[in-house]
Amino acid sequence: MCELVGVDVNDFAKQLVDRRLTYGAIEGAVELKEAITRLYQNLTPDEIVTEHGAIGANNLVLNALVEPGDEVIAVTPTYQQLQSIPEAIGATVKLLPLKRENGYLPDAEQLRGLVSDKTKLIVLNNPDNPTGALMSQAGLQTIVDIAKSVDTYVLCDEVYRHLTQEDGYSPSIIDLYDKGISTSSFSKVFSLAGIRLGWLATHDQAVMKACLSYRDYETISCGQLDEMVGTLALKYQAVLLERNRGIVRENLKVLEEWVHQQPHITWLKPKAGTTALLYYDFDLPSTIFCDRLMKEFETLLVPGNCFDIENSLRIGYAFETAHLRDGMNQLGKSLAKLEQEAR
Repeated sequence: MCELVGVDVNDFAKQLVDRRLTYGAIEGAVELKEAITRLYQNLTPDEIVTEHGAIGANNLVLNALVEPGDEVIAVTPTYQQLQSIPEAIGATVKLLPLKRENGYLPDAEQLRGLVSDKTKLIVLNNPDNPTGALMSQAGLQTIVDIAKSVDTYVLCDEVYRHLTQEDGYSPSIIDLYDKGISTSSFSKVFSLAGIRLGWLATHDQAVMKACLSYRDYETISCGQLDEMVGTLALKYQAVLLERNRGIVRENLKVLEEWVHQQPHITWLKPKAGTTALLYYDFDLPSTIFCDRLMKEFETLLVPGNCFDIENSLRIGYAFETAHLRDGMNQLGKSLAKLEQEAR
C-alpha cells in the first residue's frame, strides 16, 4: 500500500515500531474516526465506534439491540450472520426475499406487509452479497419511509459501498435516516482484510450508548497498529478506490465475456461489490457441484444452497485477472465434463 500511495515504507514502519503497544483508544483512535467521517455526510467522530471488521460491528449492533422475542426483518440472500445472530438471540426473524426477477432488490410492498409495531430492526446489505445488487437512493428512501412508519431501526451492512461498476454510489443509510446504522470495514473496498478493522456509525445516541456498553464485554479496543494502517489508507482513499474499482470493473468484463460463452450458465450481472451468482442448468445439488469442482479441478466456489438458492454458485472476482481467468477455465472444464456425463 505504501508504494501505491507514495509513502516511504521505512518511515511508516518506524512509526509502527515506535508506537507504544498499550490498549488502543477504547472507542477507536480519534484520527481514524475523523478520517471515517469523510465517507459520510454530516457525521462526527463520536458517532463512530471501531470494531474487528464489519463482522464484529454487525455482531455488536445485533447483540446490543436485539432481545429474545423481538421481531427482525432481514433480506435474503445475504451475509449469513445478519440472519443467524438474531435467530440465535431468540428473535423472530422474518425474511424478505431478494428475487432475481426483481433485480435482487427489496420488494417495498412485501416489506410493508412484514413490518409491524413489534419490528425492532430491518437488516439490509447494500451492495448485496452474494448478488452484487445495488439499491438506488430512491430505493433506500422507500425503505426508510417504511421504517419510519413503525419507528424501527435500519441496519445496513455497507462493506461493498464505493465498489460500483459505474461512477457514483448509493448514499449510506445514515445519510438518509437518523435511526439508520451503517457498518463497514477495510476488508473489501480497501483490500485490507488483514488488519481486521471495521466500524459502525449512527446518529442515534441510544444505539451508540447500547453498543458502547456491550462492547466493553467483547472488544475493549482495536489494535493500535491496525488503526494506524487504516488511518493511512483513508488518507489516500481516492488512490486506493481508483485502483480497486479498476480491478473489479476489468474483472467483471472478463467474467461477463466468459458467461456469454457458456451454454449452461446464466446470471444477472452485478452492479457493485465483488461477487456474483451464476446459475447452471444441470440436475446436480450445488454442494456436490462445488465439492467436485474443488477435488477434480482445484477451484473453489460457494454453493448456492448456502444462500438457499439451489442450482447456483457464488463466484468472487476481486483478485488478479490472470488468476480469475485460470479459475474460469477450470470451471469451464467442469461444465464440459458435466455435459458429457448428462448425454
